[in-house]
Amino acid sequence: MVGSGTAIAASAVGLGAASLQSSKSAASTRVALKLQKARYKINTVFTENMVSLSPDRPPPVIWMDQYAPFAADVTNGLSEYTAMHWHGIRLPNKMDGVPYLTQLPLGQNDTYHYRFTPDDAGTYWYHPHCMTMEQMARGLTGVLIVREKDDPKFDADIPINLRDFRLKSDDQFTQLFTMKGAARGGTKGTVITANWRKEYQESAPAGGLVRLRLVASDPTRNYKIAMAKSDGKVIALDGHPLSKPWSLPTEAKPLILSPGQRADIALVMPREEGKEIVISTMLGQRARTLSRIRSKGSSLNRKLNDLRPLKPNPLSVPDLKKAELHEFVFGWSPDENGPNNGLCGSMEFTFWSINRKPWPGDAVKDTGPLLTMKQGRSYVLRLRNESPNHHPIHLHGMTFITLRSNKRKITPTWSDTVLLGRNETVEIAVVADNPGDWAFHCHVIEHQKTGLAGFVRVE
Repeated sequence: MVGSGTAIAASAVGLGAASLQSSKSAASTRVALKLQKARYKINTVFTENMVSLSPDRPPPVIWMDQYAPFAADVTNGLSEYTAMHWHGIRLPNKMDGVPYLTQLPLGQNDTYHYRFTPDDAGTYWYHPHCMTMEQMARGLTGVLIVREKDDPKFDADIPINLRDFRLKSDDQFTQLFTMKGAARGGTKGTVITANWRKEYQESAPAGGLVRLRLVASDPTRNYKIAMAKSDGKVIALDGHPLSKPWSLPTEAKPLILSPGQRADIALVMPREEGKEIVISTMLGQRARTLSRIRSKGSSLNRKLNDLRPLKPNPLSVPDLKKAELHEFVFGWSPDENGPNNGLCGSMEFTFWSINRKPWPGDAVKDTGPLLTMKQGRSYVLRLRNESPNHHPIHLHGMTFITLRSNKRKITPTWSDTVLLGRNETVEIAVVADNPGDWAFHCHVIEHQKTGLAGFVRVE
């Protein structure tokens, strides 16, 4: 399945499934990916009718190198339509994988040749952007990692893909989404997993430095990440290094990762073999274990200050003094007509809207942009949530910086996804530095598919 210049190898630390990475560091990477039906034993028996890139494993971690060309030949082996989106990556518009906006949907046995060179190192992910609810809910979400040009010198790199599955007691899929969920906070899964395991376990060198990459790829759930007392720090959010690392999240002060968001955490493993670091998500007041990392071997006796600081990515800094202000309102829809999503699936109802206009559907002609921006100019976008439900708002093709909120203290960070809480207003700033039409939507997929979507144009 893999083209020239790429090797498939069992991941020494990571998914426990295959990972796709170039055979040489800082080399161009080419992969061949085929969407297909899969089966996997999440609980006690095999769950059938899953969707992955192999018949019996989770989607692989895809590794690429900063400033090195990447090529993915994506073939649709499914009977329904699809397309692949590379979440958080700044790339040419025609490579973004959004049907009708940047490409046509892929029919069965069709292949699309994605080509781009990532300028930004960090943790990202990939997922379909056609038949999104069905294919994502059945498993097709994967981790994408862009390695830094300058190696920060970790001893282990552990990606963890966080997502739910909606399974019945017989471990087979139940109704994937509900109208009640779509009209509220989304339909949560019945089984919480990490790398398709109910409690993912990994090992790392005792006393070594670990880079833990957490990816919230679930279509609905907000993860509240907490860790038992450990030596470490949060070093990057949504792919981009923090100017000043954050303390590790705790049960009292968890780190919230909404659908689409990622966090990189540097950890020092216990120096005694067999000791564990536990990663959890808070369910109310209860911590639910997601993963355990166990120390192995003789201690390497590393320290956090042994790490090289992550270099900032080459991002365009907004000029706030000259930035144009534009407001967006996210909330209920005044229109009850269902969106026409063409070949890419629809819930046939409209519940949500942006600026009180619901997205009419992926395939509707002559739908204009929410905002037209001039290339090279700076903009402040005021995002107001007038609903009681959370909305993780994702912008394709560009990276913005969070500025302020009317509800909480915000530390400015670079991102592509920002969580709007109940009745919250958040301001973000962006430089319109990537020409094209870019999707702008809620990453609770039921909200996106019932009206809370649109696009902005850079010209």
